[in-house]
Amino acid sequence: MANFTAADVKKLRESTGAGMMDCKKALDEAEGNLEKAVEILRVKGQKGVAKRESRTTANGAVVAVLEDGKAGVLLELDCETDFVAKGDKFVAVAETIAKHTAATKPADLAALLASEIESGKTVQAFVDEANATLGEKIVLSRFAQFTDGYVASYLHRTNPDLPPQVGVLVELDQENAEIAKDVAQHIAAFAPKFLSRDEIPAETVENERRVAEATAREEGKPEAALPKIVEGRVNGFFKENVVLEQAFAKDNKKTVQQVLNEAGVTLKRFARFRVGV
Repeated sequence: MANFTAADVKKLRESTGAGMMDCKKALDEAEGNLEKAVEILRVKGQKGVAKRESRTTANGAVVAVLEDGKAGVLLELDCETDFVAKGDKFVAVAETIAKHTAATKPADLAALLASEIESGKTVQAFVDEANATLGEKIVLSRFAQFTDGYVASYLHRTNPDLPPQVGVLVELDQENAEIAKDVAQHIAAFAPKFLSRDEIPAETVENERRVAEATAREEGKPEAALPKIVEGRVNGFFKENVVLEQAFAKDNKKTVQQVLNEAGVTLKRFARFRVGV
C-alpha cells in the first residue's frame, strides 16, 4: 500500500511542475519521502533533457524588468505546453533570468547563457535544471535591454489563464509615462517591424518594388501608370511596417510620429516579442 496521499502528490507537483504520474512514481520510489522524491524527479529529468532537444517550444512567457524608467529588460522564455507556461515555477525562472540580465547587462544571448546566475551555475545550467524539473524543453529565446533613455514596457495576455504572450519595451529620449505606455500598447497591437524607413534593408525595399510591379502587371495596369502604382504600394508597405508612419491606435487620423511630435518626445527604439513568433 502506498505510504503517501493525494495531497503529497499535489504538493510535489506544485513544487516541481512535474506530471502527476511522474510524481506518483517518484513518491513510490522514495517511499513517501518528499525531499527524496524531488531529487528523483531532478535526476530523471536531467536524463530526459537530451531526448527533449528536438521538441518544439510554441508556448511560454514574456517578462519585463524596469529600473525606475532608466533601464529595462524584456525577455522571452519558451516551453512546450501551456500547462507548464502558466505555472508559477516557470514564470519564476523567467523573472529570475530577467533580473539577472538587468543586473549584468550581457552583450548578447550567448553571453547571457554563459554568465553565472548562481554560485558556480551558468544561466544555461539554470535553464537546463528547469528543463529537468519541469519535464519539458525550456528555451531562453531572446532578450532586449535598453539603458539610454526613458524606458517603459507593456505586457499583454492573449489568454487570461496564461502569462503575458506579447511584450513591448520602448525607449524615449525623455520621460513621458503616458506617451510611453500609449506607444508600447500601439506596438503590441500593430506589430511594426521597423522604427523608421532608414532601418529597412535596401534589398527588402527593392524586393517590395519588384513584387509591387509584378503584381500591377499581372493585374493589367497601364504601363504609364506603373511607376505611380509601384510607389503607392511601397509607401503602403512603409505605413504598415514602420511604427512612426503607422496610424496611431488611439487616433487613426494621426501617425505615431505626429503624436510623438505633439508630446515633444522621440521614440529612440523598441522591441516587441510574441511567444513562438
